Amino acid sequence: MAVNINSVRYCLRQSVVALFRNLWLALVTSGIIAISLAILGGFLLLAVNASQFMRNIESNVEISVFLEDGADPAALQAQLDGHEDVSGYTFVPKDEGLEEFGRTMGDRVMLVGLEGENNPLPDMFRVRAHRAEAVPALAAEIQSYSGVEVTDFGEELVARVGQVTGWLNTLFLIVSGLLALGAIFLIVTTIRLSVLARQDEVGIMKYLGASNWFIRFPFLLEGMVMGWTGTVAAAAALSFVYFRVAYSLQTEALAFFLQPVTDMARILPIFVGLLLMGTLMGGVGSYVSVRKFLRV
Repeated sequence: MAVNINSVRYCLRQSVVALFRNLWLALVTSGIIAISLAILGGFLLLAVNASQFMRNIESNVEISVFLEDGADPAALQAQLDGHEDVSGYTFVPKDEGLEEFGRTMGDRVMLVGLEGENNPLPDMFRVRAHRAEAVPALAAEIQSYSGVEVTDFGEELVARVGQVTGWLNTLFLIVSGLLALGAIFLIVTTIRLSVLARQDEVGIMKYLGASNWFIRFPFLLEGMVMGWTGTVAAAAALSFVYFRVAYSLQTEALAFFLQPVTDMARILPIFVGLLLMGTLMGGVGSYVSVRKFLRV
Protein backbone atom coordinates (compact mmCIF):
# COMPACT_ATOMS: atom_id res chain seq x y z
CA MET A 1 0.00 0.00 0.00
CA ALA A 2 2.89 2.35 0.89
CA VAL A 3 4.40 1.81 -2.56
CA ASN A 4 1.08 2.63 -4.22
CA ILE A 5 0.66 5.81 -2.18
CA ASN A 6 4.20 6.89 -3.00
CA SER A 7 3.59 6.19 -6.67
CA VAL A 8 0.44 8.32 -6.63
CA ARG A 9 2.26 11.13 -4.87
CA TYR A 10 5.07 10.93 -7.40
CA CYS A 11 2.61 11.04 -10.32
CA LEU A 12 0.80 14.04 -8.86
CA ARG A 13 4.08 15.85 -8.28
CA GLN A 14 5.28 15.05 -11.79
CA SER A 15 2.02 16.30 -13.28
CA VAL A 16 2.37 19.64 -11.50
CA VAL A 17 6.05 19.94 -12.42
CA ALA A 18 5.34 19.07 -16.07
CA LEU A 19 2.51 21.60 -16.30
CA PHE A 20 4.72 24.41 -15.05
CA ARG A 21 7.69 23.26 -17.12
CA ASN A 22 5.55 23.29 -20.24
CA LEU A 23 3.40 26.21 -19.16
CA TRP A 24 3.04 27.86 -22.55
CA LEU A 25 2.14 24.60 -24.24
CA ALA A 26 -0.41 23.89 -21.51
CA LEU A 27 -1.90 27.38 -21.89
CA VAL A 28 -2.16 27.05 -25.66
CA THR A 29 -3.80 23.63 -25.29
CA SER A 30 -6.26 24.97 -22.71
CA GLY A 31 -6.98 27.96 -24.95
CA ILE A 32 -7.82 25.78 -27.95
CA ILE A 33 -10.05 23.63 -25.76
CA ALA A 34 -11.76 26.77 -24.46
CA ILE A 35 -12.43 28.11 -27.97
CA SER A 36 -13.79 24.82 -29.30
CA LEU A 37 -16.09 24.29 -26.31
CA ALA A 38 -17.20 27.94 -26.30
CA ILE A 39 -18.37 27.54 -29.91
CA LEU A 40 -20.25 24.35 -28.99
CA GLY A 41 -21.72 25.90 -25.85
CA GLY A 42 -22.78 29.04 -27.70
CA PHE A 43 -24.63 26.98 -30.26
CA LEU A 44 -26.33 24.92 -27.55
CA LEU A 45 -27.51 28.12 -25.85
CA LEU A 46 -28.80 29.34 -29.21
CA ALA A 47 -30.68 26.05 -29.65
CA VAL A 48 -32.27 26.35 -26.19
CA ASN A 49 -33.43 29.90 -26.92
CA ALA A 50 -34.74 28.99 -30.37
CA SER A 51 -36.72 26.15 -28.82
CA GLN A 52 -38.09 28.54 -26.19
CA PHE A 53 -39.06 31.04 -28.91
CA MET A 54 -40.98 28.39 -30.82
CA ARG A 55 -42.72 27.28 -27.63
CA ASN A 56 -43.77 30.87 -26.99
CA ILE A 57 -45.30 31.00 -30.46
CA GLU A 58 -47.07 27.70 -29.88
CA SER A 59 -48.43 28.82 -26.51
CA ASN A 60 -49.95 31.92 -28.14
CA VAL A 61 -51.94 29.91 -30.68
CA GLU A 62 -55.59 30.38 -29.77
CA ILE A 63 -58.85 28.78 -30.87
CA SER A 64 -61.61 31.29 -31.52
CA VAL A 65 -64.91 29.70 -30.46
CA PHE A 66 -67.96 31.60 -31.72
CA LEU A 67 -71.24 30.89 -29.92
CA GLU A 68 -74.71 30.66 -31.37
CA ASP A 69 -77.24 33.36 -30.49
CA GLY A 70 -78.81 32.58 -27.15
CA ALA A 71 -76.14 30.02 -26.19
CA ASP A 72 -75.20 29.82 -22.49
CA PRO A 73 -71.48 30.74 -22.05
CA ALA A 74 -71.48 29.15 -18.58
CA ALA A 75 -72.25 25.72 -20.06
CA LEU A 76 -69.27 25.88 -22.41
CA GLN A 77 -67.09 27.29 -19.66
CA ALA A 78 -67.88 24.26 -17.48
CA GLN A 79 -66.78 21.92 -20.28
CA LEU A 80 -63.55 23.85 -20.87
CA ASP A 81 -62.68 23.90 -17.17
CA GLY A 82 -62.47 20.12 -17.00
CA HIS A 83 -60.63 19.56 -20.29
CA GLU A 84 -57.06 18.22 -19.98
CA ASP A 85 -55.84 19.86 -23.20
CA VAL A 86 -57.06 23.36 -22.30
CA SER A 87 -54.44 25.55 -20.62
CA GLY A 88 -56.67 28.64 -20.39
CA TYR A 89 -59.41 30.62 -22.03
CA THR A 90 -60.89 34.10 -22.18
CA PHE A 91 -64.56 34.93 -22.65
CA VAL A 92 -65.18 37.89 -24.97
CA PRO A 93 -68.80 39.21 -24.91
CA LYS A 94 -70.12 40.57 -28.18
CA ASP A 95 -69.97 44.18 -26.94
CA GLU A 96 -66.30 43.82 -26.01
CA GLY A 97 -65.62 42.09 -29.32
CA LEU A 98 -67.14 45.06 -31.16
CA GLU A 99 -64.88 47.43 -29.22
CA GLU A 100 -61.81 45.38 -30.15
CA PHE A 101 -62.91 45.35 -33.78
CA GLY A 102 -63.23 49.14 -33.73
CA ARG A 103 -59.74 49.56 -32.27
CA THR A 104 -58.33 47.20 -34.86
CA MET A 105 -59.95 49.10 -37.74
CA GLY A 106 -58.90 52.43 -36.25
CA ASP A 107 -62.20 54.10 -37.13
CA ARG A 108 -65.03 53.97 -34.60
CA VAL A 109 -67.34 55.85 -36.98
CA MET A 110 -67.88 52.53 -38.74
CA LEU A 111 -69.46 51.13 -35.57
CA VAL A 112 -72.15 53.78 -35.25
CA GLY A 113 -75.51 52.06 -35.03
CA LEU A 114 -74.06 48.61 -34.36
CA GLU A 115 -74.20 48.77 -30.56
CA GLY A 116 -76.62 46.80 -28.42
CA GLU A 117 -79.12 44.61 -30.23
CA ASN A 118 -77.72 45.65 -33.64
CA ASN A 119 -74.32 44.13 -32.82
CA PRO A 120 -73.67 41.50 -35.52
CA LEU A 121 -70.85 39.80 -33.63
CA PRO A 122 -71.45 36.69 -31.49
CA ASP A 123 -70.09 35.99 -28.02
CA MET A 124 -66.83 34.08 -28.22
CA PHE A 125 -64.17 32.27 -26.25
CA ARG A 126 -60.45 32.41 -26.95
CA VAL A 127 -59.12 29.00 -25.94
CA ARG A 128 -55.44 28.10 -25.48
CA ALA A 129 -54.11 24.54 -25.59
CA HIS A 130 -51.18 23.05 -23.67
CA ARG A 131 -49.58 21.85 -26.91
CA ALA A 132 -49.79 23.30 -30.42
CA GLU A 133 -50.18 19.81 -31.92
CA ALA A 134 -53.35 19.30 -29.86
CA VAL A 135 -55.05 22.39 -31.32
CA PRO A 136 -56.72 20.79 -34.40
CA ALA A 137 -58.26 17.92 -32.41
CA LEU A 138 -59.30 20.26 -29.60
CA ALA A 139 -60.94 22.66 -32.06
CA ALA A 140 -62.85 19.80 -33.71
CA GLU A 141 -64.05 18.58 -30.31
CA ILE A 142 -65.18 22.04 -29.20
CA GLN A 143 -66.98 22.44 -32.53
CA SER A 144 -69.22 19.54 -31.54
CA TYR A 145 -70.26 21.12 -28.24
CA SER A 146 -73.81 22.39 -27.90
CA GLY A 147 -74.15 26.13 -28.51
CA VAL A 148 -70.96 26.42 -30.59
CA GLU A 149 -71.50 27.84 -34.05
CA VAL A 150 -67.97 27.66 -35.46
CA THR A 151 -64.33 27.43 -34.36
CA ASP A 152 -61.25 28.92 -36.02
CA PHE A 153 -57.59 28.52 -35.10
CA GLY A 154 -55.54 29.38 -38.18
CA GLU A 155 -54.94 25.83 -39.33
CA GLU A 156 -52.17 26.78 -41.78
CA LEU A 157 -50.26 28.71 -39.09
CA VAL A 158 -50.39 25.81 -36.63
CA ALA A 159 -49.21 23.36 -39.30
CA ARG A 160 -46.37 25.69 -40.31
CA VAL A 161 -45.28 26.21 -36.69
CA GLY A 162 -45.18 22.44 -36.20
CA GLN A 163 -43.10 21.96 -39.35
CA VAL A 164 -40.65 24.72 -38.44
CA THR A 165 -40.27 23.36 -34.89
CA GLY A 166 -39.52 19.86 -36.16
CA TRP A 167 -37.08 21.19 -38.75
CA LEU A 168 -35.24 23.33 -36.18
CA ASN A 169 -34.99 20.45 -33.70
CA THR A 170 -33.49 18.21 -36.38
CA LEU A 171 -31.09 20.94 -37.52
CA PHE A 172 -29.90 21.74 -34.00
CA LEU A 173 -29.42 18.05 -33.24
CA ILE A 174 -27.28 17.48 -36.35
CA VAL A 175 -25.21 20.65 -35.98
CA SER A 176 -24.70 20.08 -32.24
CA GLY A 177 -23.48 16.55 -32.97
CA LEU A 178 -21.07 17.80 -35.64
CA LEU A 179 -19.74 20.55 -33.38
CA ALA A 180 -19.31 18.07 -30.53
CA LEU A 181 -17.37 15.70 -32.79
CA GLY A 182 -15.27 18.62 -34.05
CA ALA A 183 -14.54 19.73 -30.49
CA ILE A 184 -13.57 16.18 -29.48
CA PHE A 185 -11.27 15.81 -32.49
CA LEU A 186 -9.65 19.19 -31.85
CA ILE A 187 -9.12 18.48 -28.15
CA VAL A 188 -7.64 15.02 -28.76
CA THR A 189 -5.39 16.34 -31.55
CA THR A 190 -4.16 19.21 -29.38
CA ILE A 191 -3.42 16.91 -26.45
CA ARG A 192 -1.67 14.55 -28.87
CA LEU A 193 0.64 17.34 -30.02
CA SER A 194 1.35 18.17 -26.38
CA VAL A 195 2.37 14.57 -25.70
CA LEU A 196 4.36 14.40 -28.95
CA ALA A 197 6.55 17.25 -27.74
CA ARG A 198 7.55 15.04 -24.77
CA GLN A 199 7.96 11.66 -26.46
CA ASP A 200 11.62 11.45 -25.45
CA GLU A 201 10.60 11.67 -21.79
CA VAL A 202 8.16 8.80 -22.30
CA GLY A 203 10.81 6.70 -24.05
CA ILE A 204 13.37 7.21 -21.28
CA MET A 205 10.90 6.22 -18.56
CA LYS A 206 9.90 3.16 -20.57
CA TYR A 207 13.49 1.99 -20.99
CA LEU A 208 14.14 2.49 -17.26
CA GLY A 209 11.47 -0.11 -16.57
CA ALA A 210 8.52 2.06 -15.54
CA SER A 211 5.15 0.40 -16.01
CA ASN A 212 2.74 1.70 -18.62
CA TRP A 213 0.31 3.04 -16.02
CA PHE A 214 3.11 4.69 -14.07
CA ILE A 215 4.05 6.59 -17.25
CA ARG A 216 0.50 7.18 -18.42
CA PHE A 217 -1.00 8.47 -15.17
CA PRO A 218 0.82 11.86 -15.02
CA PHE A 219 -0.12 12.54 -18.65
CA LEU A 220 -3.71 11.58 -17.87
CA LEU A 221 -3.81 14.06 -14.99
CA GLU A 222 -2.20 16.78 -17.11
CA GLY A 223 -4.75 16.27 -19.87
CA MET A 224 -7.64 16.43 -17.43
CA VAL A 225 -6.25 19.60 -15.83
CA MET A 226 -5.80 21.27 -19.23
CA GLY A 227 -9.27 20.16 -20.30
CA TRP A 228 -10.81 21.40 -17.05
CA THR A 229 -8.96 24.72 -17.24
CA GLY A 230 -10.04 25.32 -20.82
CA THR A 231 -13.64 24.40 -20.05
CA VAL A 232 -13.81 26.68 -17.01
CA ALA A 233 -12.47 29.56 -19.12
CA ALA A 234 -15.01 28.81 -21.86
CA ALA A 235 -17.90 28.54 -19.38
CA ALA A 236 -16.92 31.77 -17.61
CA ALA A 237 -16.63 33.77 -20.85
CA LEU A 238 -19.76 32.22 -22.32
CA SER A 239 -21.88 32.84 -19.23
CA PHE A 240 -20.67 36.46 -18.96
CA VAL A 241 -21.49 37.24 -22.60
CA TYR A 242 -24.78 35.33 -22.56
CA PHE A 243 -26.21 36.97 -19.46
CA ARG A 244 -25.10 40.41 -20.62
CA VAL A 245 -26.92 39.87 -23.92
CA ALA A 246 -29.94 38.41 -22.12
CA TYR A 247 -30.11 41.43 -19.81
CA SER A 248 -29.85 43.81 -22.77
CA LEU A 249 -32.67 42.04 -24.61
CA GLN A 250 -34.90 42.06 -21.54
CA THR A 251 -34.56 45.83 -21.24
CA GLU A 252 -35.31 46.48 -24.91
CA ALA A 253 -38.72 46.74 -26.55
CA LEU A 254 -38.04 43.48 -28.39
CA ALA A 255 -38.14 41.59 -25.08
CA PHE A 256 -41.81 40.84 -25.70
CA PHE A 257 -40.85 38.80 -28.76
CA LEU A 258 -37.35 37.68 -27.74
CA GLN A 259 -37.35 36.40 -24.20
CA PRO A 260 -33.95 34.79 -23.58
CA VAL A 261 -33.85 31.74 -21.35
CA THR A 262 -32.48 32.67 -17.93
CA ASP A 263 -33.81 29.67 -15.98
CA MET A 264 -30.73 28.06 -14.45
CA ALA A 265 -32.46 24.68 -14.44
CA ARG A 266 -32.22 24.75 -18.26
CA ILE A 267 -28.88 26.55 -18.64
CA LEU A 268 -26.82 24.87 -15.91
CA PRO A 269 -26.88 21.39 -17.56
CA ILE A 270 -25.18 22.90 -20.64
CA PHE A 271 -22.28 24.28 -18.60
CA VAL A 272 -22.00 21.14 -16.48
CA GLY A 273 -21.98 19.04 -19.66
CA LEU A 274 -19.24 21.20 -21.17
CA LEU A 275 -17.18 20.91 -17.99
CA LEU A 276 -17.47 17.12 -17.95
CA MET A 277 -16.81 16.88 -21.67
CA GLY A 278 -13.69 19.09 -21.57
CA THR A 279 -12.21 17.33 -18.56
CA LEU A 280 -12.99 13.85 -19.92
CA MET A 281 -11.70 14.63 -23.40
CA GLY A 282 -8.49 16.05 -21.95
CA GLY A 283 -7.87 12.82 -20.05
CA VAL A 284 -8.91 10.57 -22.96
CA GLY A 285 -6.78 12.56 -25.37
CA SER A 286 -3.73 12.10 -23.18
CA TYR A 287 -4.47 8.41 -22.65
CA VAL A 288 -4.82 7.71 -26.36
CA SER A 289 -1.87 9.86 -27.36
CA VAL A 290 0.67 8.48 -24.90
CA ARG A 291 -0.27 4.88 -25.74
CA LYS A 292 1.54 5.16 -29.09
CA PHE A 293 4.83 5.99 -27.42
CA LEU A 294 4.56 3.14 -24.92
CA ARG A 295 5.03 0.62 -27.76
CA VAL A 296 8.79 0.58 -27.74
